[in-house]
Amino acid sequence: MPTPPVPSGSDILVGTLAGEWTERPLFPLGTVLFPDGLLPLKVFETRYLDLIADCLREGTPFGVVTLTRGGEVRLDGEAVAFADVGCLAELLSCDSEQAGILQVRCRGLQRFELRSPRQRTDGLWVADTRPLPADEPAAPGEEHLGCVAALGRAIGALGAQGQAPFLEPHRLDDAGWVANRWCELLPIPLPTRHKLMALPDAKARLALVDGFLRRHGIVKPS
Repeated sequence: MPTPPVPSGSDILVGTLAGEWTERPLFPLGTVLFPDGLLPLKVFETRYLDLIADCLREGTPFGVVTLTRGGEVRLDGEAVAFADVGCLAELLSCDSEQAGILQVRCRGLQRFELRSPRQRTDGLWVADTRPLPADEPAAPGEEHLGCVAALGRAIGALGAQGQAPFLEPHRLDDAGWVANRWCELLPIPLPTRHKLMALPDAKARLALVDGFLRRHGIVKPS
């Protein structure tokens, strides 16, 4: 059955000071979560069912980190490693249509760096995390307007097929938002996608994405 609404990202980050290290639970995944990105999850392991329950009860986010070694499902004795920059995730909805399984939708919030990852006896990973600066709002440069227009067309085409991979509002006037959404759509290798997410300069990120689109003929050369 549906759960009650959870607090918004702005609410759950109140009190988190820049430069302050805070212990947070981690959800290692074979993907990259970007700020403002939509992340659906099928949760069935006990450690993560408990994590979701705690986050719902306390109104707190959890950290999504990209696996560099090991799998998403816990295996005894398997070595696990993950990147040292992740993205906080807030719960948008949580449904249980089958006993022991949760269908969860999350939104990416703020990027963070982590230190001292450790695994609890119940298998859940935790680490000390510190928020990284958010992208400064910046309009795409004129040289990247083809990239922006192509994303608008892609959103329209996906919508015509009944797909809505991005949360609204669609901020096509923001360089970081456009770059992040392209990073989610394009067939970029996982390590490269993670490096783009961690890149602190939104315009540089968009320039790299724009170059990829032009090399593959998705955007025509100027």
